[in-house]
Amino acid sequence: MKYEDLYLAYLVYFNRDQDFFECHEVLEELWLHRDRDPLYKGLLQVAVGLYHFRNSNLIGGIKMLHSAADQLEHYPPLTLGIELGVLVEQVRSYAKKLEGFQNSPFPYYDLTITIVDPELQLAVEAAAGIIKPNNPQRRGPERRRNAKAQHAEDKD
Repeated sequence: MKYEDLYLAYLVYFNRDQDFFECHEVLEELWLHRDRDPLYKGLLQVAVGLYHFRNSNLIGGIKMLHSAADQLEHYPPLTLGIELGVLVEQVRSYAKKLEGFQNSPFPYYDLTITIVDPELQLAVEAAAGIIKPNNPQRRGPERRRNAKAQHAEDKD
């Protein structure tokens, strides 16, 4: 199966860099290109939920993670070369913990998307060799070219 370059970039930014703002940037572009496909919206919302919590926006994190799980639970457990079912379980658990954060605070922690398709794993590894990490990571929108143009620039 051929995977979209923006999806590969999303997985690199998510798993390697935990750069959830950039995850949003690249996957939003793919989501729009794919006629607002709910699958991509759910994956995008996972990153946005983690981004919000990491930046002390508890309510935003809860809302995004619940919405992500609601979007993604309708797909097979193995979708787009990843363990989507496991991700949904982790996202639901994270959202539930966040709901009780005021009474039981815990430190932020990242999630990892498990890749099960060997072809996807190889493609992500190749993309990781091309995509430069954003150091420091962006904390908000900036005026710049679209994510696809940035991704192409990263390859140079």
